[in-house]
Amino acid sequence: MELGLYTFADVDPNATDKGAEGARRLANLMEEIALADEVGLDVFGIGEHHRADYAVSSPATILAAAAVRTKRIRLTSAVSVLSSDDPVRVFQQFATVDLLSNGRAEIMAGRGSFIESFPLFGYDLDDYDKLFAEKLDLLLALRDEEVVTWSGETRAAIPGRGVYPRPLQKPLPLWIAVGGTPQSVARAGVLGLPLALAIIGGQPRRFAPLFDLYRESGRRANRDPATLKTSINVHGFIADTTEKAADVFYEPQAAVMNRIGRERGWGPTNRQHFDQSRGPEGALFVGDPETVAEKIVAHHRIFGNDRFLLQMAIGLTPHREVMRGIELFGTKVAPLVRKALTPAETGA
Repeated sequence: MELGLYTFADVDPNATDKGAEGARRLANLMEEIALADEVGLDVFGIGEHHRADYAVSSPATILAAAAVRTKRIRLTSAVSVLSSDDPVRVFQQFATVDLLSNGRAEIMAGRGSFIESFPLFGYDLDDYDKLFAEKLDLLLALRDEEVVTWSGETRAAIPGRGVYPRPLQKPLPLWIAVGGTPQSVARAGVLGLPLALAIIGGQPRRFAPLFDLYRESGRRANRDPATLKTSINVHGFIADTTEKAADVFYEPQAAVMNRIGRERGWGPTNRQHFDQSRGPEGALFVGDPETVAEKIVAHHRIFGNDRFLLQMAIGLTPHREVMRGIELFGTKVAPLVRKALTPAETGA
C-alpha cells in the first residue's frame, strides 16, 4: 500500500499582507514535500482552491517546483477541479510535470467541494454534472491519443489537433476523487479509473460499500481488476505522543471545520467530538506512530485500499510540528504499516 500526504496549503484568511502570507506558506510547503521525499513516503498531493484561506489555485505549478527538488515521491493534484478548467491545459500542465519529474506525475480529478471557481471562470452551477462528465471524457481522449478529435456542449470542438507535450508515462495516471456520491463512484468503476475517497467525518467503515460498488461497476464493465485501484484520503496528525498530536492538531483542524461549517450549515465541533473521532472507529488518524499505524492497518483490512493519504497541514498548524509529523510518518509509521501488511499482502 502506498502511503502519502496531501494538503490545501492553508493560509491565514485574515492576513493583511496576503502576498507575504502566501510566500511564507509556499516556502514551507516546498520544505514539507522535500522532507516527505527524503523520509521515503510514496505520494504528495496538492489541492486546488480559489479562496482566501488556501494558497494554491494551480497545483501543477507547485508540483513542477517540487519535481525538481525531489527524486522519488509521486506528485499529484488532490484535486484538480476539472469542471471549471480546460482539460487541454490540465493535460499539458501535468504532462510537463511528468517530464520534469521523470515520470512521477498524476492527476486526481474531481468536481470540487467548493464552488468559487465556477463563477470565477464563467460557468453555470446548473451545469455542474454535465461539465465534469464532458471534460473528463475530453481529458481521457487527450491522454489516450496524440491527435484528438472531440466535440461536446461545454467547450469548443477539437477537429483533429495534436496536443503537446506528451507525458513520459503511458498513460499518465488519472484518479477520480469523490466525496461519497454513489453515481461518481460507479462512473469511475465503469471507466476503469482509480478511485480516491475522501473521509473527513463519521465512521469510515460505513464508506466501505462504496468500494464494493466501485469494484462491481468495474467488473460489469469488463475492466481489468488491476486498474481498479483505491485510496482513502483522511485528516490526521502524528506526534511523538498521542496527547501531543491531539493538542497540536485540535485547534487548527477545528477552526477550519467550523469556518467551513458556518458556510454550509454544519453544527460546530468541539474537543469532545474531536476526541471521539480520533478513537478506533472515528475518521481522524491522530496519535503517536504506533497508534496511527495500527489504525491505518485496521482500515486497510476494511477497505483493501491501495493508497492511504493523510492531510496533516490543516489550518494554521505550526510548520515545525508538521515537519516532525512528516518525519515520524516516513521513519516510524510507514515501516510499521509495511511490515504489518507485507506477509499477508505481498502484492499490495
